[in-house]
Amino acid sequence: MQKKSLNSSPDETRTFEKGKIELAKLGDVTIGRATLEPGWSWEKCVKPLVNTNSWQAPHTQYMISGRMKVVMDDGKEEEFGPGDTAVVPPGHNAWVIGNEPVVAFLHASEVVVFKQCPACKNDDSLEFSLVL
Repeated sequence: MQKKSLNSSPDETRTFEKGKIELAKLGDVTIGRATLEPGWSWEKCVKPLVNTNSWQAPHTQYMISGRMKVVMDDGKEEEFGPGDTAVVPPGHNAWVIGNEPVVAFLHASEVVVFKQCPACKNDDSLEFSLVL
């Protein structure tokens, strides 16, 4: 049996503009909690860092609080709120709706997380990688 707390001692916290992902590593399983502040959008806060037209990683998530809109490259749209579960394939844009932060749990074997880019000269630059 293993136990860890994302509230008091995550194994890692990765921050980016208007958001963060906290990670707990339990053997070969990683669980993430994403917190996205009002005003966060993939297009404004992440796109400039990864230089793709849309988010190219899948997400498996469970929404705890807040509301999020997701629009796929093919035009399909969905809004997610507390209690919703989702599998969102690659090729999407997303943003926080309203004035409440989004808090969601992510299955980190499928979620892209951020870390400081060791090869980047700009300290604010981030790279992304899949956590397996």
